[in-house]
Amino acid sequence: MEIQEAIRTKRAVRAFSPQLLPQEAVLAILNAGRRAQSSKNTQPWHFIALRDRLLLVELSKLGEWAGHLAGAALGIAILTPNPTERFQTMFDAGQAAAYMQLAAWELGIASCLASIYQSEAARALLGFPDEWHLRIAISFGYPLNPNELTRPPRKAGRHSLSEVVHWDGW
Repeated sequence: MEIQEAIRTKRAVRAFSPQLLPQEAVLAILNAGRRAQSSKNTQPWHFIALRDRLLLVELSKLGEWAGHLAGAALGIAILTPNPTERFQTMFDAGQAAAYMQLAAWELGIASCLASIYQSEAARALLGFPDEWHLRIAISFGYPLNPNELTRPPRKAGRHSLSEVVHWDGW
């Protein structure tokens, strides 16, 4: 799959088949996140790869719209230093998330972002150190409806380029 095609066709999928992901695919997704660009090459992230169904279900309860994590074959929690002290870390985490999602899409694996609002409950659940924070997790899996991978994008799904681009100033 070409990069432009992946960008054009990628969509959020929240319903997954119960099929497990091959280890090679999981490692390819994680490596894509590890290879993402970051500010000053700080790579300010750690990833917790979750395949345990009970952990995924519990994590899904820690964000208002994170329910899709419960049905995922893989969840990836992206940990960063405190995002209120260093805004750039959230941008960098977003880069890692995008790389992972595009790598997965190329492999026929769907995904969806989840915001985790109960960060201390997430810490208690996953046991990560105090200096790390969890705000973003991603669900991954084969889509429950395989047609999601090939369905054309909706015509009105995105703003037009002319609506969002301003040349040489506003």
